Formats: sequence, C-alpha cells, structure tokens
Amino acid sequence: QVQLVESGGGLVQTGGSLRLSCAASGSIFRIAAMGWYRQAPGKQREMVATITAGSSTSYADSVKGRFNISRDNYKNTVYLQMNSLTPEDTAVYYCNANVRTRERRGDYWGQGTQVTVSS
Repeated sequence: QVQLVESGGGLVQTGGSLRLSCAASGSIFRIAAMGWYRQAPGKQREMVATITAGSSTSYADSVKGRFNISRDNYKNTVYLQMNSLTPEDTAVYYCNANVRTRERRGDYWGQGTQVTVSS
C-alpha cells in the first residue's frame, strides 16, 4: 500500500507565498512522475505542475513564473513553492504520484490540502 500525505496549505493574503509538501510512503519500488493538481469549488480538477523522475517539469500557463515544483527522490517527497498568490489560486491542492510497487504500477493521490488566498 502507498500513502501520500500533503502539508503546507493555509490562508494567505494576495501576493503571499506558501510551500506545499507531499511525502509518499509504503511499499514503494520506484516513483516515476509526481505532480500537483487543484480543484476550486464548482470547477474540475486541473493540473498545476508535474515533475518526472529526472526532474523535467511542466506547468499550467496560469502558474508559470510564479510556482516552482521540485522533488527529493531520497525522501520520496515533492514540493510546490507558490509565490505571488492571487484569489484565483484558491483551491484544494492534491498531490499525485505514479508509483511502482512489487505488485503493480499506478497513480496514487493524497487527501488534499486547502489553499485560500484572500484579497
């Protein structure tokens, strides 16, 4: 079994910063891509940023230049540094990881962490 645990969400004012963390644990053989997704009220979940095992990154256009994704492969942890936050960034942020265990390979999700940006 694999668990993803997020932390770092909270309430911040417009222009502020937050850093999200997501640690994977369990019967992990290898983690391929990891990423952050978000879902605002009444909207579909959308990709925010992804990072491969080799640290190649991709970002949603709405966060380019403001957010930075990174990972620590030794700690099985992915981070999302969010700067210059706006109310449009308010959402529940979910961590995702493509994990290979001894039995299978699949996508796992964290429980989500709320990010609220006040105007």
